[in-house]
Amino acid sequence: MSDVSDLADRVQSGELRLYELEDHADEATAAAARRELLRRETESDPDAVGEFAFDAADVHGSNIENLVGGVQVPMGVAGPVSVNGEAADGEYYLPLATTEGALVASVNRGCSAIRAGGGATARVLKNGMTRAPVFRVADVAEAKTVAEWVRENEAALAAAAESTTSHGELQSVTPYVVGDSVFLRFSYDTKDAMGMNMATIATGEAADVVEAETPAELVALSGNLCSDKKPAAINAVEGRGRTVSADVRIPRDVVEERFNTTPEAIEEANTRKNLVGSAKAGALGFNAHAANVVAAMFLATGQDAAQVVEGSNTITTVEAREDELYASVNLASLEVGTVGGGTKLPTQAEGLDILGVRGGGDPAGSNADALAELIATGVLAGELSLVSALASRNLSSAHEELGR
Repeated sequence: MSDVSDLADRVQSGELRLYELEDHADEATAAAARRELLRRETESDPDAVGEFAFDAADVHGSNIENLVGGVQVPMGVAGPVSVNGEAADGEYYLPLATTEGALVASVNRGCSAIRAGGGATARVLKNGMTRAPVFRVADVAEAKTVAEWVRENEAALAAAAESTTSHGELQSVTPYVVGDSVFLRFSYDTKDAMGMNMATIATGEAADVVEAETPAELVALSGNLCSDKKPAAINAVEGRGRTVSADVRIPRDVVEERFNTTPEAIEEANTRKNLVGSAKAGALGFNAHAANVVAAMFLATGQDAAQVVEGSNTITTVEAREDELYASVNLASLEVGTVGGGTKLPTQAEGLDILGVRGGGDPAGSNADALAELIATGVLAGELSLVSALASRNLSSAHEELGR
């Protein structure tokens, strides 16, 4: 404790800065010293955040700076749910980390209906992590020259980009011109990694080639045409990360038994709410609450939580057929990985183990594909359950019963 108090004293006196503590103590002691500092300087007693399962040395510098501890989020499971995917095939329990009561119960109800209907079909339709630097040119004539050079020299850009990684592959480079700005949207296959850092480093190398061979001057390695962690139509249309779809056909009697409503009522609720309502609102996502399931599975499996923004680019469709209900979800830009980042943390690694997708897949990329298919299935379950609850008018009673 004396080391902890001494370090806190030295920070308070100005002798040390918060980020310098690891230079004078091990990572766990440095974190304890920051908690002591918070006790002194704020009206808090951060004992609970000091209880965590990961090794402080493992996360310092790679996952977090100025470590004080860890935040616990309750995790539940929904399922089992049957999935007929190209990468995920079988019955799965879906880990969901959330503080929202009724969410896991709702997804669980959807999983039950999907299983009773014979399972969901899921497919990754497209894969490409993007980074889009912006360059300065003199005028539109010069901009066209740069764009044409890029189209004609994609192989040279690929060679430069791929020299920085043993896993990533450049798939395409698409130029966009706005006046004297040239944006180049690079798209990579990053295998089982989410790949944002990989794409950034690779694009930096390729940008050097563009500067050396054309009149363009790099302004920013990210020009927001990527587009990372913010609502963007380009991701909804062109995709980013995995574009993945899941659908299911549920017999009419199962719909009536599990959801206490009819396929026709569910179709109407989906059309008026998710399609017409979303269009009137100018939404990018045409769904009921896809972000809920994406966020919960992201937290449970160590994904980048901010990329839930892109994951909510989801369209939900429902069709009442003669003897069944057809429902689908399309997630245009789901950015996931099973290696790197938060996936190595102990509790998040256990979430990936529940799904059987931790680490690199064989072939490379298959584990991240499977994770994408499983998240899409979870979203489908959540959409079915919520839209059905609205159609049967029991949403408020369900939340009241489950304490929300």
